[in-house]
Amino acid sequence: MTEVTYEARQAEGASTRQLSFAEAIREALAEELERDEAVFLMGEDIGAFGGVFGVTSGLHARFGSRRVVDTPISETFIVGGAVGAAITGLRPVVELQFADFAAVAMDELALKAAAWRYMHGGLFDVPLVVRMPEGAIGGAGPEQSQCPEGLFSNVPGLHVVVPSTPADAKGLLKSAIRSDDPVLFFEHKVLYKQRGPIPDGEHLVPIGVADVKRQGDDVTIVAWARMVQLALDAAERLVADGVSVEVVDPRGLRPLDQDTIISSVKKTGRAVIVHEASRVGGPGAEVAAVLAEHALPWLAAPIVRVGAEDVPLPQSAHLEQFVIPNVDDVIAAVRRVMGHA
Repeated sequence: MTEVTYEARQAEGASTRQLSFAEAIREALAEELERDEAVFLMGEDIGAFGGVFGVTSGLHARFGSRRVVDTPISETFIVGGAVGAAITGLRPVVELQFADFAAVAMDELALKAAAWRYMHGGLFDVPLVVRMPEGAIGGAGPEQSQCPEGLFSNVPGLHVVVPSTPADAKGLLKSAIRSDDPVLFFEHKVLYKQRGPIPDGEHLVPIGVADVKRQGDDVTIVAWARMVQLALDAAERLVADGVSVEVVDPRGLRPLDQDTIISSVKKTGRAVIVHEASRVGGPGAEVAAVLAEHALPWLAAPIVRVGAEDVPLPQSAHLEQFVIPNVDDVIAAVRRVMGHA
């Protein structure tokens, strides 16, 4: 089966360029800094150094230290300061060096950014974006390798966005910066070097709208971030087994595009949910609950979840591979659901 991707559909009738995931984010930041003087960036080493992963490289030289602000090593200060700036009318875009460090600023994220508009009767908006590199990258250890987006998926008032391609990264980030809601924007570190087509001109992707990365008839894989590529690889290999796999990328967990996921599963009758976070208590449980509530009569097999093992991520790059999901795990899950009559 021919893969039908979001990028391919966008490319129809429009010229495109090839950018890496990191370059697409940098371009989105530059365009929004240029477009709106209320937008500014803040974070550790994002200025002349260009960020720990080089994503903001060149922006300090172009826009200056008033628009690209280096901060002390204090996640509480960074997020708390950004919340204060947001409620006064600015549009801060914060970078935390690792998504794991969001735990240090949990009060500012879950109890301030998420709740203050409601606590103050809607007197102000909180147009804040927090960019967070996440995921295992090869031996970074348990404090710099987690995928914690699920921790925030049950926090009312927050948007949780998780792109998987350069085009989605650019389009979703621009939409996030223009949103009047606080947005947590998770970027898998392994994806930073991945290249893909970017449509020319203004490119926006709406928040809360899933994308069917591949059409299929036999089983639906719901995956996001780096796991989308694993799902697509698994789907390609399963063609030899005569299995037609549909891959749905929700592109975020809050708001969750339930309609697209439910529609796909009603069509295929089988569901596999894949994420890098721990399977136990992971964000896939919410997707499974939605399907159990709204698509159970259409299911020909039990829902299967694929996620990391229920252990802290090892410091060893070798051991890490025994903890996080791989393509073979996804294929095994699909074969398991296909084995049901």
